[in-house]
Amino acid sequence: MTIPIAFTGNLTADPELKYLPTGVAVASFTVAVSKRVKADDGWKDGPTSFVRCTVWRQYAENVAESLAKGTKVVVIGSMGQREYETKDGEKRSVWECQVDDVGPALRNATASVRKVERSKTADGFGAFQDAKAQLEDDPWANPTSGEAPF
Repeated sequence: MTIPIAFTGNLTADPELKYLPTGVAVASFTVAVSKRVKADDGWKDGPTSFVRCTVWRQYAENVAESLAKGTKVVVIGSMGQREYETKDGEKRSVWECQVDDVGPALRNATASVRKVERSKTADGFGAFQDAKAQLEDDPWANPTSGEAPF
């Protein structure tokens, strides 16, 4: 079972980018989530929760390139429980967020956005590049002069 979730917090370290034997990219990172509470003598941090997050494919590469330790981020995804076995044979479970969307929180920062060109791959992510190439060759979509191409 997964639970939809959205939260804001700070990255505790740079995202860790790895590649599976199949060539699929996966990035993992941890977000520290603390609620700020007003006290008599100012603002204080409430209890901190640490949320482990995972993002896949081209998105993983984008996250690893764009985000760094300390960055305040907004995360949208699904929380799910994963079971694993330790080297000693103990069975354990952990809650993780499978990320649907993540980006810098812009309340106290700015960001520059640069669109990433998709390359042809076996997983079908090359469709965008194919469509762009077709538009470049289309005289109606990309006229070189102010006249219609007929």
